[in-house]
Amino acid sequence: MKAAVLHEVNTPLTIEDISVPKPGPREVLIRTAVAGLCHSDLHFMEGLYPHPLPAVLGHESAGIVEQVGSDVTYVQPGDHVVTCLSVFCGTCDNCSTGRPVLCTDTTVKMLPGASNRLSWNRSEKLHQFLNLSSFAEQMLVHENAIVKIRRDMPLDLAALIGCGVITGYGAVANTAKVAPGETVAVIGCGGVGMAAINGAEIAGAGRIIAIDTNPAKLQLATKLGATDVVDPANGDVVQQVRELTQGGVHHAFEVLGRKETAEQAFAMLAPGGTATIVGMIPLGQKIELHGFDFLRERRIQGSSMGSNHFRVDMPRLVDFYLRGRLHLEDWISAKLTLAEINDGFAAMKAGKTVRSVIVFDA
Repeated sequence: MKAAVLHEVNTPLTIEDISVPKPGPREVLIRTAVAGLCHSDLHFMEGLYPHPLPAVLGHESAGIVEQVGSDVTYVQPGDHVVTCLSVFCGTCDNCSTGRPVLCTDTTVKMLPGASNRLSWNRSEKLHQFLNLSSFAEQMLVHENAIVKIRRDMPLDLAALIGCGVITGYGAVANTAKVAPGETVAVIGCGGVGMAAINGAEIAGAGRIIAIDTNPAKLQLATKLGATDVVDPANGDVVQQVRELTQGGVHHAFEVLGRKETAEQAFAMLAPGGTATIVGMIPLGQKIELHGFDFLRERRIQGSSMGSNHFRVDMPRLVDFYLRGRLHLEDWISAKLTLAEINDGFAAMKAGKTVRSVIVFDA
């Protein structure tokens, strides 16, 4: 099968012939239908986060089950599924206490370099990425890395739910638990930011402020639920938000993964407000906050993959889409072939897209 391989950081992906074995116990072989290009992939491509190389990247995807291994009871061939990097064991302390996104069982949620699911005609090991590797025509994954979905859900849109949508929506609904009527600011209107905006609208937020430098993205944000837009080019972001809200927001979501925007998210809070950091701030980068601000009970927290319970959350998101509440069609900026993947990442880096997806041949 064909797959896009990263050999070294800051180099283009190359299309290679690779293979996967038949499914082992509790493993599922999936024919990849669609894979989204996520900014997290770009972080690894640029070396901002380490990973053993060479590797097949990709982690936001949907497909159809082809084969199942022994002991698999959850799916059968022909099922439509969405993948999730939040693979869980179901029995560790975190899974047992309702936080499967933080699963600690490394026999299921394997650490980088541990998997032997990919092979090719070279002496060096080919690594699986985040237990998925969806930039390939097939994926071999643990059964607890997938969720079954309705067959009337378009797979190109379903793939978006696998990372970008669940991350942004989940940060609002699960991590921050935004309540009806509360004020929300979202810094960054890419795929995850749009999901946070749409999620805040679904949660009933009273005011939703979208912050971005791209006018087209701000316009789309208003369609997805933003009541106000802020362009940093028009002046200090924190001051603009404070003026709009007469003192600050209940919730600020940072989805860009930058030091300065994380600090801005905390600074724009009203007393008692919470800043949720969703973006992947580069490894080793520190953020600075004013200690006095904590006296007004302002809080800052992280969110990993939207604190998801993905086998519950994702089918609900599918239902939201089919009921017209989640506006996924507007997010896809381009549909590409696997051979065009480097062009897709170049457009992402230039800020030209909300989401591009790789569509594989059926």
